[in-house]
Amino acid sequence: MKKSAVTIFVLFFIIAAMLISGCSSYGGQQTASPSGQQAQPPSPSAAPSAPSAAKTIEITASGFSPSTLTIKAGDTVAFVNKDTTQHWPASAMHPIHTVYPETGGCIGSKFDACKGLAAGETFEFTFTHVGSWKYHDHLNPSLWGTIVVQ
Repeated sequence: MKKSAVTIFVLFFIIAAMLISGCSSYGGQQTASPSGQQAQPPSPSAAPSAPSAAKTIEITASGFSPSTLTIKAGDTVAFVNKDTTQHWPASAMHPIHTVYPETGGCIGSKFDACKGLAAGETFEFTFTHVGSWKYHDHLNPSLWGTIVVQ
């Protein structure tokens, strides 16, 4: 064999070995998340999940249900208006909404829907501060609840 044919054969063999090696190691490889934890690729059959019932608060004419909810820091709570009239969930105290310590909402705290929710409408808020946080219905200040963040 000529020298150039041998060189081409060797190069072909090396490239083929690299491709086979790369493909087999890629199939079972885990990827690292920004936090450094190993993450599995999502399953193609996994359907999007609805908010957990434990993290949903229904608003009715008689108030918030459940009126007290215990969650973990970083959890999101969905406030769902199940009434025919509008409700406006917001941090206590009425009318300044400043009990939850994260400022920047439309009145005081970021924990504020900033408007009345129509029937069936949802407001979601992610609680990042540990503590016991009272809230109310800004349109009906006699309705109260508490989120306990651990």
